Amino acid sequence: MRRRTWIRSLTVLLAAATATAPALTTAATAQTPATAGRAAAPAKRPLPLEKLYDNRAVSDDAKPGAADFDGAGRSLSAQDLKAAGWSPGTGLDLDAARLRWPDRAPGRPDNVRADGQRVQVDGSGTALSFLMAATSPHGPGDTAGGEGTLHYRDGSRGHYTLTAGDWRGGPLATKAVALPHLNTRQGDQVGEKARIYAVTVPLDRGRTLASVTLPKDPGADADLHVFDIAPRPQSTGWTGSWAASTGGYTGAGLWQDQTLRLVVHTSAGGPKARIRLENTFAAQPVRIGHASLAVQRDGAAAKGRPVPLTFDGGRAGTRIPAGARAVSDPVGFDVPQDTNLLVSIHLPDPVSAAPVHSEALQRSYLSEGGSGNRTGDSAGGAFTRSLSMWPFLTGVDVQGGPGSVVALGDSITDGVRSTQGANRRWPDVLAGRLLHQNGQNGVPRFGVLNHGVSANRVASDRYPGDGVSTDTAGVSAQHRLERDVLAQTNARTVVLFEGINDVRWGATAEEVIAGMRALAARARAQGLRVVGATITPCEGYKDCTADVDARRQKVNAFVRESGGYFDAVLDFDKVVRDPGHPARMATAYDSGDHLHPGDAGLKALGESVDLRALTG
Repeated sequence: MRRRTWIRSLTVLLAAATATAPALTTAATAQTPATAGRAAAPAKRPLPLEKLYDNRAVSDDAKPGAADFDGAGRSLSAQDLKAAGWSPGTGLDLDAARLRWPDRAPGRPDNVRADGQRVQVDGSGTALSFLMAATSPHGPGDTAGGEGTLHYRDGSRGHYTLTAGDWRGGPLATKAVALPHLNTRQGDQVGEKARIYAVTVPLDRGRTLASVTLPKDPGADADLHVFDIAPRPQSTGWTGSWAASTGGYTGAGLWQDQTLRLVVHTSAGGPKARIRLENTFAAQPVRIGHASLAVQRDGAAAKGRPVPLTFDGGRAGTRIPAGARAVSDPVGFDVPQDTNLLVSIHLPDPVSAAPVHSEALQRSYLSEGGSGNRTGDSAGGAFTRSLSMWPFLTGVDVQGGPGSVVALGDSITDGVRSTQGANRRWPDVLAGRLLHQNGQNGVPRFGVLNHGVSANRVASDRYPGDGVSTDTAGVSAQHRLERDVLAQTNARTVVLFEGINDVRWGATAEEVIAGMRALAARARAQGLRVVGATITPCEGYKDCTADVDARRQKVNAFVRESGGYFDAVLDFDKVVRDPGHPARMATAYDSGDHLHPGDAGLKALGESVDLRALTG
């Protein structure tokens, strides 16, 4: 398949969907609208994907010549896949789509080279997810793509552009899993990372999918390989109450047979609950022995006996493959709104590194090594160690409610420099306003999900997306949009408040604006309302020069006059700047470092939000 990024055709399709100016996209991500039209001429009968398998991607290390993924005799290692928890037939929850690694032995056909095949896919949802990768026999590339068709049961159809990363050279920041080796037909094992991606295209909400026509192969020098396809279901009936992003994969010393007791603060409440755990960026699976949920009394002590959680239809624990997530079974537990919860997670096996959210601004707890399963403890005596981060845990959902607002941001959204343990981040303030509004505005009492990551950027990655690292500033907002916004529980609106780290660290205003356009277009294509926020001033901080401020002002001018990219605008710059010196934050709102607002500044941001902007 021709090796190009397909940006031009993607731009045209996104423009038609959003009726706005053209949008950009990012590598290894496909986002196009499912534009409904009249029924096409009858096509050949669709078949299940596995009946169309025509390529062998996986070989046993002892028989590397039994597979040829890329036309040059190279293949994925079955042993590496097993070590990552991706054994044949393994279910994979990737960005809320329930995919499955092919249940085929090494050396057997296990994927389809896209060439216009019509695949039977039944279901509905917000997006269609493809487990896939691109290959070329001539060497690693970046991305490859093509155009296909979605066929709905009512006879309508939609067109999409599918773009995936190359298995050897595509971006690590968006991969579902990376494996450490390649097998070759000569019997050598090459120490080069192999990538597999989960890529989504939007579905037309309200329509049920019947089949999908894969992109045609023009006979050039790259192929798109598809291992599985599944819709991402709508998460109606649930509301996200609390969330955090994984910003990196960092060393944990060694946790073994001990229990994490993590403190989180709810926004919305409900009569049932479930938690979300993610093994983001990992190279191996993690086993969860037990988990529980309780209301915090004080410290690590619970009010009453913690309620045990189950997984996979009643099991006490679960095993999360590398790069995947797990959602607990719903449990009858009355989650109070605006309250601290204790989420306890027993880790029976050795854990030397974990995906983490580093700036929790909340003290959590850890039992001693070898102390076993303490998830059922009401007292806090077993939890003798403290944590300042949230490992593995990325969400708490409650049953019912109207859905969630996602705050996508950097350290200011993360609440850096606010009072620890006091929940004074601006999304906390917004959540309180939504909960306690008098109803005059007709705005639903949304849950609020804080997906701020300290030091995060719009246009470039800080953490590269793979490997153990002390950098927990995350992949770019563009690269984490799928996981941290589009896959969030019943997400209805996203507030984009980023960019200061880009302009401080050398990005041009045009690069930041292009990233914002891409983020807005992709979110709107999947049915979300998009609210843009202007960047707050930072003169006086060590690297906030006049040139930085000029770029900031240029980005802010775009946000204020975005020409339809944003459904609404929040002028956070205007809220906290010094009226007599607009390049600087007002003293009353400054935490003292001139970059981050303190408690008063964060309160002003949260209180400035016109709640009607969240719903239109």
